[in-house]
Parts: sequence; structure tokens; C-alpha cells
Amino acid sequence: METYVVVLAGFGALVLLTAWLPMVLRALPLSLPICCVGIGAALSLIPTVAGLSLRPSEHFGLIEHATEGVVIISLMGAGLKIDRLIGWRRWAVTWRLLGIAMPLTILALTVFAWVLLGVGTATALLLGASLAPTDPVLASDVQVGHPTEGGEDEMRFALTSEAGLNDGLAFPFVNLAMALAGSGTLAGLSWGHWLSVDVVWKIVVGAVLGGLIGRGLGWLTFHLPNASKLSRTGDGFVALGATCLTYGIVQVADGYGFVGVFATALALRASHHSHEYHRKMHTYAEELERLLMMVLLVGFGVALVAGGLLSGLTLPAVGFVVLALVVVRPASGWIGLLGSGLPSDERAVIAFFGIRGLGTMYYLAFALNHARFEAPDLLWATAGLTVLVSIILHGVTVTPVLRFLDHRSGRDTQIGQLEIPLRQEPS
Repeated sequence: METYVVVLAGFGALVLLTAWLPMVLRALPLSLPICCVGIGAALSLIPTVAGLSLRPSEHFGLIEHATEGVVIISLMGAGLKIDRLIGWRRWAVTWRLLGIAMPLTILALTVFAWVLLGVGTATALLLGASLAPTDPVLASDVQVGHPTEGGEDEMRFALTSEAGLNDGLAFPFVNLAMALAGSGTLAGLSWGHWLSVDVVWKIVVGAVLGGLIGRGLGWLTFHLPNASKLSRTGDGFVALGATCLTYGIVQVADGYGFVGVFATALALRASHHSHEYHRKMHTYAEELERLLMMVLLVGFGVALVAGGLLSGLTLPAVGFVVLALVVVRPASGWIGLLGSGLPSDERAVIAFFGIRGLGTMYYLAFALNHARFEAPDLLWATAGLTVLVSIILHGVTVTPVLRFLDHRSGRDTQIGQLEIPLRQEPS
């Protein structure tokens, strides 16, 4: 039997599962990512699949670009569904998570990696920066609902906006780790160049250029003469075009494309805040993101079992993973939210649900593809276990925890996998 035919049939089955599983899982303490990883692990029992070469060290470029694609699509979807207009006071919780919690997380993870794993500063910093961001792809279960749906509570808004921005803001520290790996010592670094270019310039270019592109696309979509505006097409895949166009332009301009895509989504949404076409674009982006996520997580499950992803794992690395998920992120998030005025239970939820996922894999693949770091197998094993434990831990707890808080606060929010509504079929 031709491999192509088998792959085609398997892809068809995966597409059908993408539509069906969220509906089935919405009432269960399970998540779609858990099922995807489980499917990949089960497929590893097939000899043909088990014989595939899925070691990350042999596919840096493939992993980098595949995860990059799903992250930018997720960032567009996240930006489009945020109802709250951006502002210093309106986004105060977000700025706390980005400006306080995230640097504390990177610092703590770097120190723990250096102490527990015995790696150098560059490698420890790379691991810390890769694991610091809340993943915009796997965090869908704790994000706000569809555009114009209303009723955004502070918990879901905080986690959505944080996931939209912190992926791009982790890049300066990844670049710092790469520069440190090249120079070998902290004294040999050009700190002025790092601060002015990697921190200030690239972030500003991403935010400003992304905002300008979003405003321009908003004019084309909503404010052209009636017969010419893009919104009249009704095509949701305009979101994909906006994503790819923005990412390419910002990257060419030497800015952070992740920041640019999210800024474009926010500006596009603000250009006609309540237009129904935003829901159309968001729905398309969400469906495409879900499909790509399933494909990548099935591959992740295969890599765990058949690809030996965890073969470089050590006992200190297991301890590092536990500290990262149970201590570092919750503690950093809690500290960052002190004085925010949020109830303690909501602060605890925001601090705890810092889900790690495909963004981590992207940063590792990107850095290892462009610089030389020590112990790459240990890096992959540690990051892989962190993502696996995060998928299981957060996936099992998210639905009951948020439902409990919603019920107690009187919010009528329908928490299901990926916020997919159930439609009544005519009898």
C-alpha cells in the first residue's frame, strides 16, 4: 500500500476529529491537546510510524517553520477576539504580567536551569526564555470568546492579551542567549546593541508597523466605497492573508513579526469594532489554528514515544519541570498581580494557567537552528516534558476551575473546548 494513500486517509481522519472532538470533550475534564498527544503516542505503536525519523535535532528547520506558522495564526485569532480597546489603564493587568511576571519567570527559570541542569549561562537563558511565554495556541481554553460576544472577564482577558504579546517579547532574551552562545562570556556582549536593537527597535517596529498595517487593512475592509470593501466578500480567509502579509513585512523591516501580527489584529478590530465580519475572520483563523495544532501535537506525541524526545531526560530535569510549572510561573504571576485589585482567586487562576506549548518548541528550534548551544538533547527533553506536563495538568484542571469561578461569580459563560457552540439540529 502506498504511503501517500495512508497519509491522506490519516489526514482526513484528523480533520474529522478536529471538528468532532471539541464537541465531545466540552463537558469532560479533558482538552483537545491531550487527545492529540495521545493519538500521536498510539500511532507510534504502528511499525511504519515508529520507523520514522522524528528526532528534533534532525529537523530544526521543519519544527521552526511549522510552529511559527501556527503561532502567528493563533496571534491573529487572539487579537481579533479581544473586545477591549487597548489602553494603559484598560490593559493594566496585561502590562503587569508582561513587565513584572515575565522577567521574573525568565530570571528564575534561568537560575534553576543553571543550578539543576548544570548548563552554561547561554543555554540556561535560552531554556528560561523559551519556557516563559504563555502559549497562544494551547491557551485557547482559557481565553475570551468570539468577537463582539461581550462579557469579557478579567481572567480570560488577561490570559488572552498576555499570550498575544509575550511570545514576541520573549524574543529579546532568546536573541541574548544566542549572542551569549557566540561570545562565550557576558563581558563580550554588546549590551548597548542588544538593548537598542533587540529590545527597543524590534519591538517598536513590530508594534508600530503592525498597527499601521492593521489600520490600512481596516480601511480596505470596512471603509472603502460599499462595492469595493473587503468585508463584502464574506471570506474568512482574509485573516490568513493579513497574518502572512503582516508577518512578512515586519520581519523584512527587522521587527518582531509576532508582535506585528497581534498589533495588526488589534488595529484591524479597532477600525470597525462591532462589525460582524470580525467574527467571520476569527472563526476561520480559529479553525485553521485548531487543525494545524492537532497535526503538530500528533507529531509531538509520535516524537515522545517513537522519536526519543525524552531520551535525554535526567532526574534534575524532572525537578526543573516541576518547579517551572508549579512554583515559578504561579509565584511570578502572583507577584506581578499584587496591587492589581483583582480577587485572590482570580489572581491565582491567572498566575497558574501559564500554559506552555508550541511557542516553546518554536524558540528552541529557532535558536538551535541559528546558534550552537550545549546539551541540545537535554534542552529538548526538558522542554518536551514541560509542554507535556502543562498540556495534561492545565488541560485537566481548566474546565472545572473556570466553571467553578464562573458559577460563584454569577457569570454565564459557556466554557467548552475552544468556545465552540453547540447548534440544535432541526427535528
